[in-house]
Amino acid sequence: MLTPEVATDLISETLHVVMLLVTLLVVPGLVVGLLVSLFQAATQINEQTLSFLPKLLVTLLVVGLAGRWMVGYLMDFCVSIFQRASTLIG
Repeated sequence: MLTPEVATDLISETLHVVMLLVTLLVVPGLVVGLLVSLFQAATQINEQTLSFLPKLLVTLLVVGLAGRWMVGYLMDFCVSIFQRASTLIG
């Protein structure tokens, strides 16, 4: 039976998975954006594409390198949710 405690645990675990996957994608882009901003401030170059393109490339690189792990992690989480759902319903 779905009690408030079980629902809270499911929501907590779901938020943990979402935060982990989003953090893995966003943090490298933030670091590269900071480095590019420091470079732009030091050289006084104000070019929009100079800040956008490196962040895009780093994000694509992270997806390419960690994408398989991320999909596997998400699939394992979905399987565990469906297994719990079958025990909660029956």
